[in-house]
Amino acid sequence: MMQVQTVETANGTKRIPGAQRSRFKELMRQYRAHKYLLLMLIPGLAYYALFHYGPIYGVQLAFKNYRIVDGIWGSPWVGLKHFIYMFNGSPDFMNILANTIIISTYRLIFEFPMPILLALILNEIRFVRFKKISQTILYLPHFLSWVIMAGVLTTMLSPSIGIVNYVLGWFGVDPIYFLGDKAWFRPTLIATNIWKEVGWDSILYMAAIVTVDTEQYEAAIIDGAKRWQQIVYITIPSIMHVIAIMFLLTVGQIMDAGFDQIFNLYNPRVYEVSDIIDTYVYRIGLVSMRYDFATAVGLFKNVVGLILILATNYAVKKMGQEGLY
Repeated sequence: MMQVQTVETANGTKRIPGAQRSRFKELMRQYRAHKYLLLMLIPGLAYYALFHYGPIYGVQLAFKNYRIVDGIWGSPWVGLKHFIYMFNGSPDFMNILANTIIISTYRLIFEFPMPILLALILNEIRFVRFKKISQTILYLPHFLSWVIMAGVLTTMLSPSIGIVNYVLGWFGVDPIYFLGDKAWFRPTLIATNIWKEVGWDSILYMAAIVTVDTEQYEAAIIDGAKRWQQIVYITIPSIMHVIAIMFLLTVGQIMDAGFDQIFNLYNPRVYEVSDIIDTYVYRIGLVSMRYDFATAVGLFKNVVGLILILATNYAVKKMGQEGLY
């Protein structure tokens, strides 16, 4: 005969069968054992609830003709009108979409491998003090906002007083307007972002390299493997699961071409090659106050990002690596 236990709840007495009673007791035991850790989750959960899940309510603006006097709920529905205008009526959107994809692809090709390469190089440094000083110098730019970095870069890359053009002048190179020339703006974006973030992004790979079993290196040394052979056949395969996950996350953000950096560095002279979806949404939504159309553009970007990360996760798992789920 199944055992039944009665427990007192806020709504009165409740009867719990034996199997459920065991699960309930285990749940309460886990709660009592980790109640302080669970309390520490509250600020994080509140943050995501307010700033990530709460704004989902406003996604309906993408399908409405928003009028401030009527509010979000009272504004009339227009269906896919904004999406149709996005692709057929907007004179700038296709160029902006192309800029976003091109800049993000450049970032994926040139920026993604750099932290891996840096982590491998730092791991080979045996002089501990030099290694720590190098890491500190490489990490420092990450903690400077793009507002500050933009001021520094504008001065450094100035065609008249910038130190970069001053050095180039020693080799007979004419001054280059890095931030005002369409041909140079995108390479400048990639190079400056690598400079700012490569040190910080290498930390994860450094942590993964530390976990590699040292016995594998010892066995490789006995077999006569050189340092580069140890890197190719031991280090890189051992951290491939981390590389795969980071690649997944990078592909999922391919529609985020770097708003902070571009917004602080671009100017009307390079709009044609630098204007991306995020800067476009900023101008359309906050400056022109076309909130409904800006929401439609943002929703399109997020849906494409979701599709990309799902497809990449599937491909990575097919290749034998661990995915996100």
